[in-house]
Amino acid sequence: MSNTASPRLDAEAISTKERGQWELVGRRFFRHRAAVVSLVIFVLVVLFAYVGPFLWKWDYKIHSEIPSWAAPSMEHPFGTDKAGRDMLGAMMQATKQSLNVALVVAVGSTVIGALYGAVAGFYRGWVDSVLMRFLDIMFVIPFLVITGALAGAIDTSVRWYHMAIILAVFGWTSIARAVRAEVLSLREKEFIEAARSAGGSDWHIITKHLIPNTMSVIIVSATLQIAFAILSETTLSFLGLGIQSPDTSLGLLIEAAGASAFNEHWYLFYIPGVMIILIALTINFIGDGMRDAMDPRQTMVRR
Repeated sequence: MSNTASPRLDAEAISTKERGQWELVGRRFFRHRAAVVSLVIFVLVVLFAYVGPFLWKWDYKIHSEIPSWAAPSMEHPFGTDKAGRDMLGAMMQATKQSLNVALVVAVGSTVIGALYGAVAGFYRGWVDSVLMRFLDIMFVIPFLVITGALAGAIDTSVRWYHMAIILAVFGWTSIARAVRAEVLSLREKEFIEAARSAGGSDWHIITKHLIPNTMSVIIVSATLQIAFAILSETTLSFLGLGIQSPDTSLGLLIEAAGASAFNEHWYLFYIPGVMIILIALTINFIGDGMRDAMDPRQTMVRR
């Protein structure tokens, strides 16, 4: 009697747990080893930039008691520059300012691009034609030329927020194209027709239905915008068209190193250069992991 009831009880005890979309995304992401390692490294970089200055005894400013051209040592792990700055303190501040630029650009350009692409894809017709022709013009304009010209037009020294605004205003085009492509397919779905039938306004449909359903594309694009902003800011600052003293950034540190960096003062060039490469690579791997995790074709979570 007990042997017959046992299998039935075991079968009744079996239950399935429904997993939400974001839980599935998280499980897929944490199976992407390169993305997880990159996320850990990026978090350490953020801690280095934002928490490090409170723990290290030297800041990024010039101090008379700091010797010039000191090689890396226990007292100054990243060495010192000609002016007498501790390069570890300077690296913390420069990384912080470059990350500030990257985060503002990622948010700003993503908001602009998502709204622009959603409006173009939703209305189609002449609205889409006008918006996309303007987008084509934006693609044709050399990015570094126009951003460098705007930075050079600022009368005062270019600070990190100046550079962030300039890059955000001109860095949204690729996001707009990606969101438009998604919206063109979503606008014909049943839930959009239902929203129209319920009396939803165009703005309500765009902001409450279309944009949330393109969030996977938007999040991945926003992640990659961080790497784009870091590299763009570095290039402009190295050319003397970006962030300027008394502010600092990773690109400005490389520009300030000058020709001496290729001789005996190699650390002034290579340490900020390695940090730039590290941030760009980790962000790209994180973006790859998020793209794979949010792929709707991946419907199963492997054990």
